[in-house]
Amino acid sequence: MRLDQLSTPSLVLDRRRLLRNIRTMSERAQRAGIDLRPHLKTAKSARVAELATAGHSGGITVSTLAEAEYFFAHGFVDITCAVCMVPDKLERAAALAARGARLTVLTDHGDAARALASRAAVLDARLAVLVEIDSGEHRTGLAWDSDDLLATARVLNESRQLRFAGVLTHAGQSYGCKSVAEIVRVAELERRAVVDAAARLRDAGLSCDRISAGSTPTAVHAQSFDGLTEIRPGVYSFFDLTQATLQSCTVDDIAISVVATVISHHPEHGRLIIDAGGLALSKDLSAAGLLPDTGYGWICDLATCERINDLHVAIADQEHGYVTGRDIPYDRLPIGSRVRVLPNHACMTAAAYNRYAVIDGGEGPLEIIEWWNRVNGW
Repeated sequence: MRLDQLSTPSLVLDRRRLLRNIRTMSERAQRAGIDLRPHLKTAKSARVAELATAGHSGGITVSTLAEAEYFFAHGFVDITCAVCMVPDKLERAAALAARGARLTVLTDHGDAARALASRAAVLDARLAVLVEIDSGEHRTGLAWDSDDLLATARVLNESRQLRFAGVLTHAGQSYGCKSVAEIVRVAELERRAVVDAAARLRDAGLSCDRISAGSTPTAVHAQSFDGLTEIRPGVYSFFDLTQATLQSCTVDDIAISVVATVISHHPEHGRLIIDAGGLALSKDLSAAGLLPDTGYGWICDLATCERINDLHVAIADQEHGYVTGRDIPYDRLPIGSRVRVLPNHACMTAAAYNRYAVIDGGEGPLEIIEWWNRVNGW
């Protein structure tokens, strides 16, 4: 099957670009002497995980228990679930650990740690737990210098079932940076937050084996990884227009796109319509503020994936994408023709699909060489 034979909308993954992105990040971690524990919440695919973990410990990061179960079923044993755990979900996590998964979960509060320890005792669940550190995003996590950090770690350290494993952070505010220099500063704040937290814990007599950090922007632009044991970037394997605005990649590095069909022309309104709307592309506008004429994604040639003029999806209804631009080549894009859309946010866009149509890049009519599955849901 070729791209022009796909039912649309469909999600396409360029293996050549994927492999290049993975190799670049892998080599960066190896040069720093730290482990790469890729965050698979972007790809949610065992085939991508196999490629991304090559040359490293084999450990992965996930965001949901559904992802943890899927990857364990595909042979991945060392799994960190990097979203704060609550007691109601512990039975499911414990079942995975009982089957042989080395599952590490997350907490950021002393009361939550006590509740987890109590529930783990009832279930006889054996799990490692990381304490999350807030390095500036102010989503979840404790300040590195807070009294709660030591108290929370001690609760875990005193539990018979749970094991305090270290500290973890995610500088999500890096996505809001306006320059590489600003990302570099955020990356250093991220690094110092967990390194200083680990030092406090060790000074208090608590072992702290894992010191984990890394969003894609900070993993790409950080000037130092000193003191870290691992980084956990995720979107780097695919990249997207948002990462291009952050100079974490070039547009030519973006490995996923959505194939869509032109379903209507409206030159009187200065637009054409494709069958990829908000569900197929997501309604993430994260790149639109920094890249002109971006909207919900760039319109590109089906075969080459090169942008067509300044065309972009300006409006996204549920199943309709309104394509506008200063010079729409209606003759080149007749009704029934196919285009590819480069997304703003790879994770959100991919979430609508249950598989990838994998191509190998290059020129001319692109053949689909494989289908790779992925996991969705929670």
